[in-house]
Amino acid sequence: MGLMDYLKGQFLEIIQWQDDSRDTLVWRFPDEDKEIKRGAQLIVRESQVVQFVYLGQFGDTFAPGKHDLVTDNIPILSTLKGWKYGFESPFKADVYYVNTRLFTGNKWGTSNPIMMRDQDFGIVRVRAFGTFDFKITDPKLFLKEVSGSDHHFRLDEFADTMRSRIVSVFTDALASAKVPVLDLATRYSELGDALLPIINPQTQSKYGIEITSFILENASVPPEVEAAIDKRSSMSAIGNLNDYVKFQMAEGMAKGGPGVAGSAAEIAMGFGMANQMMGQGAFNMNAAQPPPLPGAAPAAAPVADILTPAQVAQTLGVTESDVIASIDAGDLKGKKIGSQYRITKAALDEFLAH
Repeated sequence: MGLMDYLKGQFLEIIQWQDDSRDTLVWRFPDEDKEIKRGAQLIVRESQVVQFVYLGQFGDTFAPGKHDLVTDNIPILSTLKGWKYGFESPFKADVYYVNTRLFTGNKWGTSNPIMMRDQDFGIVRVRAFGTFDFKITDPKLFLKEVSGSDHHFRLDEFADTMRSRIVSVFTDALASAKVPVLDLATRYSELGDALLPIINPQTQSKYGIEITSFILENASVPPEVEAAIDKRSSMSAIGNLNDYVKFQMAEGMAKGGPGVAGSAAEIAMGFGMANQMMGQGAFNMNAAQPPPLPGAAPAAAPVADILTPAQVAQTLGVTESDVIASIDAGDLKGKKIGSQYRITKAALDEFLAH
């Protein structure tokens, strides 16, 4: 072997990467301790960029195409500290190929519940998982913050490195957007698109990647919060308690049976008669009562003037919580004494009359 052949074997004349994998993000060209010859050919294919690193410092970034490595083409590398020969003589540098294509279907998820503040339920523990698509947009930042000096950085390594970071970005986005737990648990398809404008500025500025699609596949909350959400949904479906009771009464009348509607109407009529009699003094508790006649049946107990939510619920054929919800909404008048609710007969009569 002649001197020219020997020298030729010591220099790199063509630098290229033919990517036949689907999971490689970054690949460092193996120089085998060879120097790059002045005028060497650098080939960068579509969906690739090349980043030069010289003595730990970032040099130029090359887009797809065929490049001659001469001084005019690498102005930054030729001015780096310690580089005094330009490209008049061979040089050594690390050459990183960065894959810029779209990587789809990457999984993310919370290993532990995340805490979020909700305006309806207070502090809530949430578990969530889904998928996202991404691509590298800033090779220098990605090399610095994510892949490092790894000579072959793959998707599985990316998943290990980024899983907790993506969850952190998701948590910050939820906090910024103030998404209610009720929406988080029921509107998966809309939520990902809504969070993208909040997620992307963070991932691009911190890691040099763009999230093109962020999908929430599931979000779970503790059982007690699920029960509260189910109750909220039920109340929304029922709507106004006044309308609900009228609907029950109409259904009972249509069927012609006594049912809940019949009993509610009868009790309402009884309350109306009781009020009228009380107005005439028939139930004056302070007046002296005549003794019962011998053999006569005992007199009926007077109707209580103050009712509890449980008594009203039994009267209307609904649940006690429905009655309390109607009081809170202002549909049914009632007073709260301490932690107890109280309703007058007059308020119930007024409610049933509407």
